Amino acid sequence: MYISQIRDASGGTRVVVREGSEAYAVAGVDSVRALALDAARAGTSLARRIASLGAGEAVDLEAAAEDGLLLPPVTHPDPAHLHLTGTGLTHLGSAAARDAMHKMEAGQPDMSAEDGPISDSMRMFRMGLAGGRPAAGQAGVQPEWFYKGNGHALVAPGGALAQPGFADDGGEEPEIAGIYVIGDDGTPFRIGFALANEFSDHVMERVNYLYLAHSKLRPCALGPEILVGALPADIRGMSRIRRDGAVAWEKPFLSGEANMSHSIANLEHHHFKYGLFRQPGDIHVHMFGTATLSFADGFQTSAGDVFEIDAPAFGLPLRNPLVRMAKPADAMVAVRAL
Repeated sequence: MYISQIRDASGGTRVVVREGSEAYAVAGVDSVRALALDAARAGTSLARRIASLGAGEAVDLEAAAEDGLLLPPVTHPDPAHLHLTGTGLTHLGSAAARDAMHKMEAGQPDMSAEDGPISDSMRMFRMGLAGGRPAAGQAGVQPEWFYKGNGHALVAPGGALAQPGFADDGGEEPEIAGIYVIGDDGTPFRIGFALANEFSDHVMERVNYLYLAHSKLRPCALGPEILVGALPADIRGMSRIRRDGAVAWEKPFLSGEANMSHSIANLEHHHFKYGLFRQPGDIHVHMFGTATLSFADGFQTSAGDVFEIDAPAFGLPLRNPLVRMAKPADAMVAVRAL
């Protein structure tokens, strides 16, 4: 089962459910968040709650995508209460791309060599390999964690990913994101999983890995549909960049626990162990990382490029064009005293 959100003719939001090739609006509910909270309060599953509400009119999701009517598959009426976060160095092979990014330009020893110095990134990755998949019910080693923004930074499928004028780069990161709502008693409930483009500034990050926090403060996009249910263990997708209608770069990406150094349960625990992230009614979008970047292949993105992330298990592909904002005339943001 997949759930999504579209804009209707009156400008309102409709929740859409798709099973197989059939998609329909859910009666009596105006957001995925409201639907999820209803299910949590009733102590039932999303599927049962949807069945109890009943089906509305049929929906053509592909037509909605062509007409620009797709919304992010989850939203919050107050965007400040939707949290965008993520973890890195979680996938087998992810440390190699990160290490290459963080090497000095000249005279740098091989940071990945077994018998030589290793980077902090490689050290963190090896910690995940050793302790990121604990036994059920136990907590493993903490992953790398970062804050990306709130609901104001969330871009709809088809919407533009804007590279700020002060940024050095705008590059894609094809990922899987967990989508969560916090129940009335502070319990995190997983709604499901979606594709994500965790858009970042890799040129800035390469200057010094301590700039990673800055490099992540960019918009991001979620795939059109949320997969409800278990995450497939072995996810295989394709990340592409189209330029002037032609494929300029593409590469397969892998995700799912079969291709990760951390379990999903461990990543979820280390996010939601903080009471700050268990505030009733809040929405969380937590991205689980990637090992595939066009930047790692030396590809340079350009305004007008279209990022495309596609994995059959997640329904419709995620496509977003890149736009570059003009550099500000005044380099400084002035703060006024009150």
